[in-house]
Amino acid sequence: MKLIVGLGNPGAAYADTRHNAGFWLADALAARWRLPPFRREPPSLATGGPTPFGPVHLLKPHTFMNDSGLALHGLRPAEPGGPLEGLLVLVDDVALPVGYFRIRPEGSDGGHNGLRSIEATLGTRLYARLRIGVGPAPADVDDLADFMLAPLPARERDAVTELLPVMAEGVECWMSEGAERAMARFNRRVKPAE
Repeated sequence: MKLIVGLGNPGAAYADTRHNAGFWLADALAARWRLPPFRREPPSLATGGPTPFGPVHLLKPHTFMNDSGLALHGLRPAEPGGPLEGLLVLVDDVALPVGYFRIRPEGSDGGHNGLRSIEATLGTRLYARLRIGVGPAPADVDDLADFMLAPLPARERDAVTELLPVMAEGVECWMSEGAERAMARFNRRVKPAE
């Protein structure tokens, strides 16, 4: 069973903001795999079932970004600080340009409060993440939080939307072949952050 967690903020006010890119991909995966509708499984919305790539449990934490780790309470690696190989987190990344994504088998939180919360809950940073480009922030932005919580302009939202099927293929590769293979197949097609 794979656990895939899309990060975002609950509520209509945040639906089109950069911080909700993880929710968008989670919704696209649920539709692609024809999973049942998301249902409340506090503190998350959840769905799951069989897919062509194995069984999956798909979560959208409804705790607000800074407390995303609460949705994973009780999940721990076999050894303290060890890897959680069956977990993939879908997360926005302001360091990547809109229209690009990267798969990583592990990493730091990179200043992202959702990843910081998850790392604190799990006691490890050794879990896979798919980083969805929502940047870069303009140089004159005073408050990055305001930028992240602002709706994406239509052109940029379209660029992310057009990439959802390719990101879904990356997720499916991770499920069936692992993070290293998914990186090799998909990251080479992705422009690195500048």
